[in-house]
Amino acid sequence: MAKKAENTAAARHPERMKEATLRVLVIHGANLNLLGEREPEIYGRTRLADIDRGLIELGRELGMVVEAFQSNSESAIVERIHEARNQRVDIVLINPGSYTHTSVAIRDALLAIRIPVVEIHMSNVYRREPFRHHSTIADIAAGRVMGFGVESYSLALRAVRGVLKAARSERR
Repeated sequence: MAKKAENTAAARHPERMKEATLRVLVIHGANLNLLGEREPEIYGRTRLADIDRGLIELGRELGMVVEAFQSNSESAIVERIHEARNQRVDIVLINPGSYTHTSVAIRDALLAIRIPVVEIHMSNVYRREPFRHHSTIADIAAGRVMGFGVESYSLALRAVRGVLKAARSERR
């Protein structure tokens, strides 16, 4: 079952949000719902809900609205990517999990929506098994952040803020 978390304060108090608020969609792929339990020696003990809460809070501090979504279903991830097209999402941060290495469908969905994407991994995939070295989305991503554990997510969120603000000002 797909799970969604978002900055609900923004939804309850839209008058507090500036017109230029940046909207970020964070997508977590297969098996990331097991963070904190699955292979803690690689991924640590932090649970996905804690990562999402931290990203939403950091997003508030940075003037961004962050929505997080997780699914083990490739089709649900593709559908959520398609939905982003009509939701004024400025950027997609995605940790596809094991779909990183296999999903042409997720790659094609990301290409179709024409929204910048940043690929995230908690582990350094190049220090792991050779099959993990290939990413179907690396060449279409604006950037990749990996190897910093849970911090990979917050590093990516901080990095995209400046890039997005600059891109917005160029469009004006």
